[in-house]
Amino acid sequence: MRTYEIPRNYKGEGRILYIFSMKGLMYTAIGIVPGLLFYFIFNMLGLQMLGIIITAIFGLIGFAIGTFKIPDTKKFEFTEKTGGENIDDIIKRAIKFKQKKNKIYVYKKEEAKDEQ
Repeated sequence: MRTYEIPRNYKGEGRILYIFSMKGLMYTAIGIVPGLLFYFIFNMLGLQMLGIIITAIFGLIGFAIGTFKIPDTKKFEFTEKTGGENIDDIIKRAIKFKQKKNKIYVYKKEEAKDEQ
């Protein structure tokens, strides 16, 4: 009798706690850092719960940036051009564009006027 290898699905094996990929976990940690600054400030003022909520919000924003993609819809010009790309890639590209002080020139073709 022969044995056959059944192919395994490796897709979810790079995830931590099922929802965190390495990139998502990294961006969540980066998002929590400014949230912790707010936490310490609000903790000194006696508003510890508000500091925890703000830290969680910053963590969720970091998770969203590292995990989600821009939806591919034709409704808006921005999503039409960047649809299906990761949010962090778009942010990185925008930062590089601003650092290099690049400009985009749009040439508008003028129509020849009929002279009479």
